[in-house]
Amino acid sequence: MNGYDVVIMFPVTGNLRIRVWSRGSFTWITIISGISGEIPSCIASLPYLRILDLIGNRLNGPLPADIGKLQHLTVLNVADNQISGEIPPSIVNMVFLMHLDLRNNKISGQIPRDIGKLNMLSRALLSRNQITGPIPSSISNIYRLADLDLSMNQIYGPIPDSIGKMPVLSTLNLDYNRITGRIPASLLGGSGLSILNLSRNAIEGYIPDVFGQRSYFTALDLSYNQLSGPIPKSVSNAAYIGHLDLRNNHLCGQIPGGEPFSHLEASSFVNNDCLCGWPLKKC
Repeated sequence: MNGYDVVIMFPVTGNLRIRVWSRGSFTWITIISGISGEIPSCIASLPYLRILDLIGNRLNGPLPADIGKLQHLTVLNVADNQISGEIPPSIVNMVFLMHLDLRNNKISGQIPRDIGKLNMLSRALLSRNQITGPIPSSISNIYRLADLDLSMNQIYGPIPDSIGKMPVLSTLNLDYNRITGRIPASLLGGSGLSILNLSRNAIEGYIPDVFGQRSYFTALDLSYNQLSGPIPKSVSNAAYIGHLDLRNNHLCGQIPGGEPFSHLEASSFVNNDCLCGWPLKKC
């Protein structure tokens, strides 16, 4: 047979080893708990591999440089390990990749500039690492991307305006980074986002006054930034905002009336320069 049918990965003296049985064109991966050591480079020689799921082990060292040779891979999940090094540039060759989960590791360096070539990707989860550099503008070319989580890294620079124009992006988590610049109006004026978390960055300027009937947020968190000016009155025009957090900024002026403000607590607005009105003190 041409394809590898069953790939069983299991710990031998604490390290990852691979045995391969050929049974046809399908590939199954079974992982037994307790795997440690590095991911062997020979894994890139499994051309028919569809799913590589090594979540929650004790793997360390870098991802194999040639991992991009797994061009039929649809799921790459190595979350909750101790993987270090940079994201291999070859990863952009995984043109069928739909789910990328690198959360909670020690990955450093920048996101590959050509990440936008992964146009089948629907989830990119890279939080809780040591990733630096800017958000690549090419990421907005991933038209199927619905969930982007880059939180708790060391990412800096502005948010590309084009991210707010992605057709199916519904969750964007960028909290706990070093992001600067202003909030792109395209993120707030009806982009399709339902969860937007920009908390704990260094974002400045006014909150764009662009909210409307296409603005629907189950959670909108802009807290712990350098935002200034008034809270836009158009926020009351949003179709729905379930949770809004604006604390610890430099906002000033009267808090608008109506929804969502009528159901929010004072904690959503504390530690600003001079906000007043319900649920804070009268102006």
